[in-house]
Amino acid sequence: MYLLSNLSSRLGHGARAVVVGSAMVVTTLFTAGATQALEGGLNFADIVEITLPAYVDIITSQNVSQRSGPRPQQGGAFDEFFEELFEQLPEGQQELRRPASQGSGFVIDPSGIIVTNNHVVADADGIEVVFVDGSRFSATILGRDERADLAVLKIDAGRDVPFINWGDSDAARIGEWIIAIGNPFGLGGTITAGIISARARNINAGPYDQFLQTDASINQGNSGGPLISMAGEVIGINTAIFSPTGASVGLGFAIPSNLARPIVDQLVEFGRARRGWLGVRIQRVTDEIAQQLDMDEARGALVSGFAVDGPAGIGGIEVGDVILSFAGQDVPNMSALPLIVAQTTPDELVTVEVWRAGELVKFDMRVGELTDVAVAALQRGPEQNTVVETLGLTITGLNGNFRAQFGIGGEVSGVVIIEVASGTDAAARRLQPGDVILEVAQQEVSSPDEISALIAARKNKNLSSVLMLIQEPDGDLRFVALSLNS
Repeated sequence: MYLLSNLSSRLGHGARAVVVGSAMVVTTLFTAGATQALEGGLNFADIVEITLPAYVDIITSQNVSQRSGPRPQQGGAFDEFFEELFEQLPEGQQELRRPASQGSGFVIDPSGIIVTNNHVVADADGIEVVFVDGSRFSATILGRDERADLAVLKIDAGRDVPFINWGDSDAARIGEWIIAIGNPFGLGGTITAGIISARARNINAGPYDQFLQTDASINQGNSGGPLISMAGEVIGINTAIFSPTGASVGLGFAIPSNLARPIVDQLVEFGRARRGWLGVRIQRVTDEIAQQLDMDEARGALVSGFAVDGPAGIGGIEVGDVILSFAGQDVPNMSALPLIVAQTTPDELVTVEVWRAGELVKFDMRVGELTDVAVAALQRGPEQNTVVETLGLTITGLNGNFRAQFGIGGEVSGVVIIEVASGTDAAARRLQPGDVILEVAQQEVSSPDEISALIAARKNKNLSSVLMLIQEPDGDLRFVALSLNS
């Protein structure tokens, strides 16, 4: 089974970080002149000589409580470790500090500002950074962003320290040489080389997946290390690998610098990332949906729901709208919209272009700010119902409670009907609680939002009915054509 994981490495008792690399102390900071020299054709060794001094190993530790008492059972693999601890501890509750993980990072400012991954330091009570010349400093967290998996640290070295300039990840081409620096398995300051294998790779790691893919050898412990261009600039932050073993098989992924840099700037200034928020639930526009909506091609993001009090609800977005552009940027597909919205400034007035009822509609709306409260307001819990009022049905996603209540097997996928309004076409067609909607308009459905969007699409085409495939409680299947005007 292939493993998609972050790159931080866990250390057991007795593990040691081995610093491998140049021992010289570099006092000259990276400058624009050096960048121009690199562009003139310096080799890997030249680039490493300039950039390696700005790389750091990151060693984190956690405080754990330990109460003295009966010794652990003898014969375990960690007997020596526990015995040593018990000999040092006085009686009673004690707080210990133990190594937790190792990762990588790099300095972006001579004052000692360091970039790494959030998952490297998220659970840390203590953080230490080690430069390749052996100098060590305690670090504090200026800010973390879980959604983008970025964190910014600060050290006080009492002097300027070497740093690396940001590069333009948008200018990086597939096939170009790159260098990765990291701390694989505790072997700090390790240099590997490869090429950019792909761009804008979605690995389902989060809502803003636009990873650079590389075949440069990166392993556990490389998290947070820089991906460096042949101009000696950081164009990515190494974050994840795809591997059957947990070791490098040539599939590594880095956060592009152009995505990371504005977030890093906000973490430095505010201690958190400030993102735009639209407040919509969206789904992919398939070829079938595009055909039903009279679109010339499948593109954009189909709105299947929205927060009534959110920016979209206030701004005039409707279920069934297909968002084609936002703030002057085209929306080629569903996955592009979250990143475009996130990169807008909260409270900014933007122009939105949607496809509605067979025509383009433009209007202005004000962007909100993405917060945990905003996300919670938009997300619907599994026990909450979605009412499709035009069809007289109350429907909800399948979960354990409803499967047990209506005797629906675990292999069945769809949306369950839990109430049918009397006097409606649905009641006349003998739909009943416990029926499962498997398809709407010959498309499989798995959520109430998908049904809402498909019904809205047919209404936009002025169609009078919709065909549903229903599974009854006894397992029988039947098609039902429901009126959209009931």
